Amino acid sequence: MRNIHLLAITLIIALTINSTITRAQTPTKAATVKIAGELTNPFNLTLADMHEFEQTKVTRKDRDGKDHSYSGVVLALILQKAGATMGKDLKGENLTKYANVEASDGYQVVFALAELDKEFTDRTIILADEVDGKALPPADGPFRIIVQDEKKPARCIKQVIGITVRFAK
Repeated sequence: MRNIHLLAITLIIALTINSTITRAQTPTKAATVKIAGELTNPFNLTLADMHEFEQTKVTRKDRDGKDHSYSGVVLALILQKAGATMGKDLKGENLTKYANVEASDGYQVVFALAELDKEFTDRTIILADEVDGKALPPADGPFRIIVQDEKKPARCIKQVIGITVRFAK
């Protein structure tokens, strides 16, 4: 009886150790935003990639009514790297292109490419990864669109997972 008890304890310990090792070896999915669609160079944007771009800070009131300082990358710069039509080429039928931004819960918002292009507007729209000098909280991030100076926060989409450029039909 004592041998069976000892064997059972040994088996439980072995299964626990194996489970811990297996969990430790399972890679966690890195936080990424899929940049896709009508682009010449689509890619998956990571948090590390964000710091290869010039960082921009914008201040915006959040639902709590307080000003918060968001830091990230101007969305137009990300789309330019992916090969979106911007600048002098954003004319004619290319003016019908838009960026569809999708959150992890399926929520989506749309921006005409002209809304993002500095040749058309002075408005700053960023893909943020920090707020008030810290990483975005899990409920908001790791990526969030921030639209500076827009009256309603409806397009300040949280938990961004994809940005797809398309032609309007």
